Amino acid sequence: MKSTKFGKYGGQYVPEVLMPAISELASAYESYVRKNQDGFMDDFFARLKKFGGRPTPLYKAERLSEKYGKEIYLKREDLVHGGAHKLNNALGQCLLAKYMGKERVIAETGAGQHGTATAMAASYLGLDCEIYMGKKDINRQRPNVFRMEINGAKVNPVERGSGTLKEAINETLRDWSKSVDTTHYVIGSVVGPHPFPKMVRDFQSIISQEAREQIQEEVGRLPDSVVACVGGGSNAMGAFYNFLQDDQVNLIAVEAGGKGIETKLEGRIAHHSASLTIGREGVLHGARTKILQDEDGQIVESHSVSAGLDYAGVGPELAYLVDEGRVIPRTIGDKEAIEAFFLLSEMEGIIPALETSHAIGYLENHVEGDLGEVVIVNLSGRGDKDVETVMEESHRLGIKNRTTDRVGRGI
Repeated sequence: MKSTKFGKYGGQYVPEVLMPAISELASAYESYVRKNQDGFMDDFFARLKKFGGRPTPLYKAERLSEKYGKEIYLKREDLVHGGAHKLNNALGQCLLAKYMGKERVIAETGAGQHGTATAMAASYLGLDCEIYMGKKDINRQRPNVFRMEINGAKVNPVERGSGTLKEAINETLRDWSKSVDTTHYVIGSVVGPHPFPKMVRDFQSIISQEAREQIQEEVGRLPDSVVACVGGGSNAMGAFYNFLQDDQVNLIAVEAGGKGIETKLEGRIAHHSASLTIGREGVLHGARTKILQDEDGQIVESHSVSAGLDYAGVGPELAYLVDEGRVIPRTIGDKEAIEAFFLLSEMEGIIPALETSHAIGYLENHVEGDLGEVVIVNLSGRGDKDVETVMEESHRLGIKNRTTDRVGRGI
């Protein structure tokens, strides 16, 4: 049997009722994705090009480069169809479901980008689609909810717990346990039981495959660093994967520092989502990984201004790579992320997702020695979905700039 783990992390910690579906999926992953049975991967790449709009450009941010005295390149995943890197994986998994003879797909979503991508891919491939989304996330990502419904998906609100991504995953797993014969669960990140972490990584690795070739064409060498935000970790693993063997390239995973990682728990609520930085080993959603938990080992509620980073765990491969010293975990708080949102918008004319804003924020708040002279930042998504949140949170946090001043004056 192929390994289900990354060192001590990963595995298949699922109820017995789900093991037949997990085993079926693991077999399909090995055959279709790893061995390209029936030309599956050729079909996937052709569809990703025609439907998804790949390859995405590696864009030199001239004004940011001048500001920081470095060569800053943005891998423009915001230009993938749907506005984020999420389609790379959603299209791959929906196509795999089609090859496996499944009629229906289900998915969880936090910021709504994965739900949107799954709804688009399901519509494109003629599959029925249902999305589970926390009530809190529905309220702060209303445009994406409407986009999913426009594409024919049914969106199910989840009101349990904190009403965010963790609870949405729980509800999706409950659905899958009752519908495994006809349904495939399209997990949105490099989390969950094997084979999901490897499969999602493989579909997202197109990001670093392209970026590695593009940066060498542009500057004649590899970058000194690659920076990506991390919630579950799909865009980070996609951006890092084809640089893992290049020890001279720093791989920097920027987590949501929220209101501060030094803050203590209030009840069972954390003020951040920094699982890689200060999480402890445990089992969450079918895999052993680093998670936020209290002294009794109970999972606590995470926090981030960004819905897509608001998750109490992280992908097991990233947990392993941090332990091995290959990936460097860093944090950026809510305030710094929103400031970076405005910075990129005003300096480069690109409105980033709040998730991506954490990675951009690290340019301003980096640790000396991390970045080097040539830097790739994975611009994982666009920020249309976050405009309302930024308007509200920038006022609450007292962030001043030209935009908030105008809105404050009613202009």
